[in-house]
Amino acid sequence: MSLTYVILGLLQQQERTGYDLKTQCFDDCIAHLWQADQAQIYRTLDKLEDNGWITCRVEIQHDRPNRKVYQITEAGSKALNQWLKTHQPLPILREPLLVQLYFAAQLPNEAIISLLEQELEARFQKLAECEAHDLPALNDLEASREQKMQRLVLELVKQREQTYLDWLHGAIATFQNQSESISKSE
Repeated sequence: MSLTYVILGLLQQQERTGYDLKTQCFDDCIAHLWQADQAQIYRTLDKLEDNGWITCRVEIQHDRPNRKVYQITEAGSKALNQWLKTHQPLPILREPLLVQLYFAAQLPNEAIISLLEQELEARFQKLAECEAHDLPALNDLEASREQKMQRLVLELVKQREQTYLDWLHGAIATFQNQSESISKSE
């Protein structure tokens, strides 16, 4: 998946500035799904405009710099709809912690436990950020279709984080038990 389609999707929801995309979307509402820095966003906006998939209008502001407001075009909507209908290949996950653990047999248990506890804290934080999103429940009759789709995605992300937390607790317990067994045998 590319940033192109994420931005097209966000612009399909409503017109936005590059700054709005960064602060309201990538730093907030979709931070749990996709991350992008400001330079990536602006480079992608330029490419989308060159392709004719978005347009830009400049809003003159007297007390601040002018604003470039982007909106999706018909061609952009067609490209987004085609992408939405196309199954994407499974992502190649890069899990730095798992690679570290794979090679960490030479580390003492305390070092491994410390590493796992740091990951546990980061995952707790991510789960808390997901839970802070205020979306209606799936069974809320007044929720829009868009809100229900967003809730479904959020629920999967929360389940994934909870599964990771459960695994981390088990992994920490494994090394703590191993350390206690070694201490008792000495």
